Amino acid sequence: MTTLPNLLSLFRIAVIPFLVYFLTDPSKQASLFAAITFFIASLTDFFDGYLARRQGLTTTLGKFLDPLADKLLVAAALIMLAAIDRTPRIPAALVVVLIAREFAVTGLRAIASGEGIILAAEELGKYKMIFQMFALHGLLIHYQYGFIDFYVVGMYFLWIALILSLWSGIDYHLKVFRQVKAKAVTRLSSASPPTDQTEVCG
Repeated sequence: MTTLPNLLSLFRIAVIPFLVYFLTDPSKQASLFAAITFFIASLTDFFDGYLARRQGLTTTLGKFLDPLADKLLVAAALIMLAAIDRTPRIPAALVVVLIAREFAVTGLRAIASGEGIILAAEELGKYKMIFQMFALHGLLIHYQYGFIDFYVVGMYFLWIALILSLWSGIDYHLKVFRQVKAKAVTRLSSASPPTDQTEVCG
């Protein structure tokens, strides 16, 4: 179903090529345009969730598109920030860990869904996203304006986001594995044939 929240998610995906294009140019002006593009996309993320909840426009397509758009946007920004021809750059290893965590949690959600487990968003994951967004805005601007070195500020936020990302990822896995194990034990218990305790008298 085509709803306004879904259109906003599609818009977020559509701006990714523009973000990538601006990040092929290491100049100060192009960096600012990249940050503005990312900021606009981030605003649509807030509004599509707000509208979906307030107007009851949550759809199956929306549940798929919203997190997909977020992950594609963040992954594109991280990869380009590690590859752009300007110094300093984000360490590539940091990018690999952050993106790998997203893939791992996405796979975990699929496993949980298959087991009938609803994996709700945790506070740690929300804080991770907030710090990650602040970090990416700073890193996209990159250059110093006034007394603020946006690259340094962005890296501080990114390290905090990395710690929260790993912490929340481990927490997600432990919770799901515990629930999957509990369900497996319950299924085995219910499938076990009842023991015959009737005594046979001769």
